[in-house]
Amino acid sequence: MVVRGAPAIAIAAALSLAVEVANFKDFNGTSEEAASFIELKLEYLVSSRPTAVNLSDAAKKLIEITSNAASTTIMPESVFQAYIEASEIMLDDDVASNKAIGSYGSRFLQDQQKIVLRFSVLTHCNTGSLATAGYGTALGVIRALHAEGVLERAHCTETRPFNQGSRLTAFELVHDKIPATLIADSAAAALMKEIRLSAVIVGADRVAANGDTANKLEPITLLHRLLPSTYLFPPEKKLSSRKDPQRSYCIHGEDLEQGVITKNNDAFNIKDFVEKAAGKSTV
Repeated sequence: MVVRGAPAIAIAAALSLAVEVANFKDFNGTSEEAASFIELKLEYLVSSRPTAVNLSDAAKKLIEITSNAASTTIMPESVFQAYIEASEIMLDDDVASNKAIGSYGSRFLQDQQKIVLRFSVLTHCNTGSLATAGYGTALGVIRALHAEGVLERAHCTETRPFNQGSRLTAFELVHDKIPATLIADSAAAALMKEIRLSAVIVGADRVAANGDTANKLEPITLLHRLLPSTYLFPPEKKLSSRKDPQRSYCIHGEDLEQGVITKNNDAFNIKDFVEKAAGKSTV
């Protein structure tokens, strides 16, 4: 995946189409045809990653905006300009939302654990600038804790099979000079036993109306350790659990087990551990 992380996928798709329409020299069509062109392109982009709910949500909003623009003008250029401006606003809004999540999450953790002077936390997968338009959701909270001088250390898991933790989260933490330690997925429980962690901070791929969350498999083992666990997510977040087993058991396309054993690669699970909402719908 060249672009991964649902928020980043949505922003990249929206802005790539904005670049295309911005470079139109002559569009021989009406404003309604311009809106239809954008809708067709967005539907194609959504088909590339149907599981990324942010992408489909962004497409719906942009289609509505361009449709409304087409109904108020006869100029196709005005429709394209309305689309470009809306896409750029989405970019700015995502960064602003992430910074608000970081600030609110940091304050929430400090309010919940007043006796803790410096926080050691654990995170899973990648929820930072490389998964969003910037700053990040769960990783944004770690950034905020660090900026406020109350972060002792951030621990991140490797996150198999794509290693988003070791490839991306570790990179972001080192880049920002945040004290960090990378651990194997299987070492998380041992880490919790040996070190007094303040919290597990993770993002959420989906959030159900009753508060249940869907995420990578690893957090289920972390939550069973009964540490305070905080999920950070923007207000839009619906479910696919099982991934292609070949992702875990193939290297460079070669089946490591040569088909001699049945394989399973559950990538997500739904958890009902969330007892308190740490954010508001506006964050």
